[in-house]
Amino acid sequence: MNDMGPDTYAAIRALQYRYARLLDDDRLEEWPDLFVERGVYKVIPRENMSRQPPLPIFFCDGRAMMVDRVRSLREANVYNLHYARHVVTNIEILGTRDDSVEVAACYTVYQTDLEGQTRLFSVGQYRDVVALDGDTPRFREKIAVVDTFNIPNLLAIPL
Repeated sequence: MNDMGPDTYAAIRALQYRYARLLDDDRLEEWPDLFVERGVYKVIPRENMSRQPPLPIFFCDGRAMMVDRVRSLREANVYNLHYARHVVTNIEILGTRDDSVEVAACYTVYQTDLEGQTRLFSVGQYRDVVALDGDTPRFREKIAVVDTFNIPNLLAIPL
């Protein structure tokens, strides 16, 4: 799978779409499995990307931290209940490093509240490093760079 042919692109596209589907279907317990064991997930406002280091507003360092985050969402946190809809487009392979691929994609997240009102929640870009060293591609790093810095509600569910 280390060639950069159509099979690699199709596998990366499938990973991106699976990521969105799991979040949209509220299958959060499966979300950490899309990452390598020491995978990193960050949400960084676009304004903070130029800072050193870029300051995230949401950060998980490793699959165990992601599992804890999901557990806290299910058992402890109080947040606005909603249905999410992720739209992922413009998936592009930017380059390769060893057994991984750098990928960029655009995303849009809509939220529909329990009264049926839908609004735009977040727009931005995914900047990912996808590991290709096993049978299944997984995120080594997933960074959601948000254009919409002023998120109207608590950022509870991953973007």
